Amino acid sequence: MNYVLALFLPPLSILLLGRIFLSIVVFVIWVPAILFSGGLTHPMFILLAWVLIFQAREDRRARRYGRRDSDD
Repeated sequence: MNYVLALFLPPLSILLLGRIFLSIVVFVIWVPAILFSGGLTHPMFILLAWVLIFQAREDRRARRYGRRDSDD
């Protein structure tokens, strides 16, 4: 669901991940970028949001199952 939200409103998607400061910075950059470039920079913010969502999921998975590093 968050991936779909990232397509339309990347700053809100980042905010829902709990990264408040980053979402404010992205919003401040995203709005003028949309207005002045006509949406050409929008895919960059989508990719940023998707990477952050993926990273949050991996962190949750690592905490849930514990990190099992092999020292062999």
